[in-house]
Amino acid sequence: MQIVRSYENVPEGARNGVVVLGNFDGVHRGHQAVIGHGIELAREAGIPLVVLTFEPHPRTFFRPHDPPFRLTPFHNKAHHIEALGVDALVVLTFDEDLSLLEAPDFVQQVLIDGLAARHIVVGLDFRFGHLRSGDTALLETHAESGGYTVTTVAPVASADAEIYSSTHIRENVEAGKPGHAAAMLGRPFEIEGKVESGDQRGRTLGFPTANIDIGDYIRPARGVYAVRAGIEKGDEVVWVDGVANFGNRPTIGGDSLLLETHLFDFDEDIYGQILRVALIEFLRPERKFDGLDALKAQIAEDSATARRILMVRAAGAT
Repeated sequence: MQIVRSYENVPEGARNGVVVLGNFDGVHRGHQAVIGHGIELAREAGIPLVVLTFEPHPRTFFRPHDPPFRLTPFHNKAHHIEALGVDALVVLTFDEDLSLLEAPDFVQQVLIDGLAARHIVVGLDFRFGHLRSGDTALLETHAESGGYTVTTVAPVASADAEIYSSTHIRENVEAGKPGHAAAMLGRPFEIEGKVESGDQRGRTLGFPTANIDIGDYIRPARGVYAVRAGIEKGDEVVWVDGVANFGNRPTIGGDSLLLETHLFDFDEDIYGQILRVALIEFLRPERKFDGLDALKAQIAEDSATARRILMVRAAGAT
């Protein structure tokens, strides 16, 4: 997938195609339906499929002091968009200039002049332009003169009529319900980051961990999870079962939030590499233990529980 970071001097592989617009935080089942409709149109017409999104998320620009809320910061979002079969991802920097761009000017400068869009696909509630004044009606108003057509995709709901939304997924992640979040995402919620060198305390306890700072990700419920961790090796990702703790490690007096993942039956050096930690099931809340021996015993119990859960999940998937 080609990544383009401007709407000026756009390469031919990202022009004259189907353009799907959205923030797509989470790339959940609702987003997948919108992008999937674009895929069908692009393949039928034999033209590129282009997803246009914004970074940072507009909410971060307008409310910079909000707590971290992202389900998929850029690199993770790009992974999931690429997996859908998108040809080009256009990422516009959401800054003051873009925030002040009037909606009709966005259509002309970005969609018509920049991308030469032949078809535009949006979700029903998508808004764009200064003061969010642009909507599907405005896109349709400019369609004939701009040489494109427009498709609006209605929201998608689960079997029990719950609309798939990033807000609902965030609520489930924060509540320690990764299974509920996964049902709406269409895959487990994952946190991606570079493995950092820690204090090696896990290794002295017999459970070495790969530690990552979760950065802009929404904070999941503090505690212990059964996880699957993906390690990038060239163009493929190798997934390893494990157990992870998210919290500030009260037993040892930790003072910062950290995601620590113990990978089962794994002894490779992955410091500095990117790790994708998928939260499968919440095992227990984080708590303070009476010393390292008690902590070590609990980690062993958590690891055994995680192994059983992941084994059952793997068997059920076959």
